[in-house]
Amino acid sequence: MTDRTPLTSAVTALAGELRAAGFTTEAISAHLGPDATEALYRGEPGVVFTACADGSRLSGLIRFFLLREAWTGQDLADLLGSRLTLSLLDASLAAPLPSGEIQVALDVRPHVLAGENRFIVSDLDASTSAHVPGPDHVLGVGAASLSLLSASSCEPVDSVLDLGTGSGVQAVAQAGCAARVVATDVSARALALADANLAANGIDNVELREGPWFEPVAGERFDRIVINPPFVVGPPEVGHVYRDSGLDLDGATQLVVSQAPEHLTTGGTAHILGAWVHTAEESWQSRVASWLPPRGVSAWVIQRDVVDPGMYVSTWLKDGSVDPRSREGIDTTARWLEHFRANDVHAIGFGWVFLREIGDAPTEVTAEEVLQPFSAPLAPEAGEYFERAAWLREADAEAVLDARYILRPGVAVEEVSVADSDTGMGFRPQVTRLIRTDGPRFHHEVDAGLRAIVAGLHPQGLPLRDVIDLWAVSNGVESEDYFGSAATAVVDLVRHGLLIPADIAEIVS
Repeated sequence: MTDRTPLTSAVTALAGELRAAGFTTEAISAHLGPDATEALYRGEPGVVFTACADGSRLSGLIRFFLLREAWTGQDLADLLGSRLTLSLLDASLAAPLPSGEIQVALDVRPHVLAGENRFIVSDLDASTSAHVPGPDHVLGVGAASLSLLSASSCEPVDSVLDLGTGSGVQAVAQAGCAARVVATDVSARALALADANLAANGIDNVELREGPWFEPVAGERFDRIVINPPFVVGPPEVGHVYRDSGLDLDGATQLVVSQAPEHLTTGGTAHILGAWVHTAEESWQSRVASWLPPRGVSAWVIQRDVVDPGMYVSTWLKDGSVDPRSREGIDTTARWLEHFRANDVHAIGFGWVFLREIGDAPTEVTAEEVLQPFSAPLAPEAGEYFERAAWLREADAEAVLDARYILRPGVAVEEVSVADSDTGMGFRPQVTRLIRTDGPRFHHEVDAGLRAIVAGLHPQGLPLRDVIDLWAVSNGVESEDYFGSAATAVVDLVRHGLLIPADIAEIVS
């Protein structure tokens, strides 16, 4: 896509005008105030209209582009200039109404992506006006995009693959930290919007390629792969190309997880959003692990949410602007749930799959639920996880005992006591936990012995083995009896980053 289309030219000109007008997320939030800003995100335009009644240019831009208010041609020309107004009409970025007024026809919105102010143009959604997405609908920066953005590294690399780029959100974010980015999509319409967004943001190191899945990059390898696939779990149908793969159940996630390792360079990583089914015959952890090759991959799989089939279907009906109470909604629900019943699906999980290429070593998989609230971006944690996993991969039980460790800054001790029902008065200790107060806030239950041993660790102090010896002597027990269980417990604490081996302590600095 080397020649500029009318859409690319119009979006580029518009972005320049909006940038000059200070049409950024920060400026809009400051202009609206906290209450109206929250109302904008909640999809309550009436509140925002009231906050934009001052007649200023920024208010006009918010009303036309974000609230989708229809304007006369003259009023829009006064706001944007006659030439730009005509360009928007020629590129179908704005459209005339039967009344003769003009209304925005695509979603035009500022975002902060990878720390940079950007503009993203996509198809309209139902956030501030009624809208039913078509089969070729192209998403902007939605919840799934934000989730993948928070989980994708921005460390400098040579090459990045953005598989299923859509409007180019991930490619825009990755362009600043990669020498080159290849962005693919099966939808020509999506690639046209991505091309416009790349040009509008002054990005010239992204190559767009059309085609399904990994076909456009056959035989190529990348340092980083980011994938937000059409992961909706359901029958093998395509109602909306952005969310439906045409593969049965969780086939889309299976495909990208199983094939991504073939396209990673040595030490390369993949950051994948995905969904998977829960059945009575197989745990979700085993199901996802079975998609990976037997050698060459370190995988960290996080299940962030689990829903029952009924709630899952209703959520995606609403996403497509289908009322679950309508006849269409009821009939679609019945077909969808019958398909789940026929395949023994009793729940659907959603989360991330992180992969790292590890050469010819046996594949290792950690699959776990992380349901506790946390707000920190997951990308730094994923990078650190793979460093911890690499250390553990080389360390047998003796090496774990001979190592020195640092207790992660911010780890807290939580002690829970309950009413003492035996004596009828006071409290008795129930459980003690070590808790990370950063990142995913992992926590582990510990007994008094392990708590004391952990408290005695220092990166310039004694090895774990000697700390256990000292604790055992002071408590009149045989240290040999505790080496095995303590080493196992420390492995778990290292895996979740509560303890860091001293020789890789720089990963938390």
